Amino acid sequence: MSITELTSRQRPWVDDPYARALRTGRGPLFLRRSDGWLLPLDVERWCAAPDAADAALLRRCQGPVLDIGCGPGRLVAALTAYGHCALGVDVSPAAVARTRGAGGAVLHRSVFDRLPAEGGWGTALLADGNIGIGGDPHALLRRIRELLAPGGRLLVEAAPYDVDERLTVRVEDARGRHGSDFPWARLGTRALLAAAADTGWTPAEHWEADGRPFVDLRRSA
Repeated sequence: MSITELTSRQRPWVDDPYARALRTGRGPLFLRRSDGWLLPLDVERWCAAPDAADAALLRRCQGPVLDIGCGPGRLVAALTAYGHCALGVDVSPAAVARTRGAGGAVLHRSVFDRLPAEGGWGTALLADGNIGIGGDPHALLRRIRELLAPGGRLLVEAAPYDVDERLTVRVEDARGRHGSDFPWARLGTRALLAAAADTGWTPAEHWEADGRPFVDLRRSA
């Protein structure tokens, strides 16, 4: 069963706190673990124009670009403005609406659903922690291999510290309003490179910009 086939109460990133934050472009918003641990979500940056770190990421895109978990669409809109063929996918209706409003092409789907041009994308993006989608980075990396053309590249933003976690979280705002629990993952650069090696990716480059680490992975034939 795909994410889009689940009921709205079971689907991550759909419930009111996240949708409200995207509509206003403001937080605070967090991922909360059951033990009370909080990870702040950078809503204001996601809803702003691409920053210098984003620009360094976008300069590395080649061919048609698929932005997985595109959120409010800043990267899709920028790529479109640069003349790229770019498509965002996201499970959040609020994210889809904001991306369209910014001028980006977007589909309301999960990366694990059927997508256009499977096996033909030149670049895929996993920015803003989206290596965590589904809580199983190995499954996600294998799925993206199916989407890219031979020689295609996957540009991934890693966590800014050495971490390799599988966890259950929920989206919560500063008033304690929250959505449903869902699986997530966090990988630093070392853990990301290990998962990539396990799933048949070849690392081409890694770099850091404004404290955000990125990895360039290539799909072999």
